[in-house]
Order: sequence, then structure tokens, then C-alpha cells
Amino acid sequence: MNVAGIEFPDDLYYDRKHDWVRVEGDVVVQGMTDFGQRIAQEIVFVEMPRMGREVEQDETFMSMESGKWVGRIPAAVSGKILEANDELEWEPMLVNESPYDEGWLVKIEMTDPSELDSLMKGNSPEFKAFIEEQLEEYEEILG
Repeated sequence: MNVAGIEFPDDLYYDRKHDWVRVEGDVVVQGMTDFGQRIAQEIVFVEMPRMGREVEQDETFMSMESGKWVGRIPAAVSGKILEANDELEWEPMLVNESPYDEGWLVKIEMTDPSELDSLMKGNSPEFKAFIEEQLEEYEEILG
């Protein structure tokens, strides 16, 4: 789905904090959406989470910073952190430049796949309505 020139791949799940999730078996890859990185603006620092850490859905487990913003990143699902994108320590701008590819944040081994039901699919009417509402809210930042 493309809304106002902002891309949201249909095969991903999304939360209301502007994070995305790609399911790969019992592992999810989590990142920040194109929309999220646009409103955060230039990412200058990413605090990487500890490998093996257990996280709960909606619990903050890492943060990132732009020039004017510090964002707390919640886990999209509960589970164990298997991997963090170490490239972001040296190149945090990857979140801005490639939010759905090279700018991914973490891989989490899910403990409860039913938690995906609380996320929105990219092609759902609920998600489209949410993004349209967010476009209005962040109109000044997005220009």
C-alpha cells in the first residue's frame, strides 16, 4: 500500500507506534516504518538491545535518537531477542535510507504467535484509516 507517497508493504504487520514486523517461521524481524522514520527525521543513534534478552509485547526494549527526538521502541511480540542489526551502531541512518531492508532493528523468536492478531496487516482497512489519521496529525513535519 502506498499512502501519500509513503510505502507500506502489504505482507508486513504493523503496530500503532510505526513499527513493522515480517514473520519468518517462528521468528519476526522488526523495524521502523517509512512513515516512522520520516516523522523521527534523521536517526543519529540506535541503542542496541542485548542478545538473548526476553521481551514482552509492547515493552520498551531499545531506543533511538534523532536530532530532536528520543524514541522508545516497544517489542511487537513477546519472545527472545536472537539478533540485533549491529550495522545500526555505526550507520544509524540505515533506518532512514532503507527502513524495510538494511535498516531492520531486531529478530525476535516469538513465544506466542497469537500476539500477531493485535497487529494490523498492511492491506487492511483499519491500517489505512490509521495511517490517514496519522498523516493529518503529522502534516507539519511531513510537509
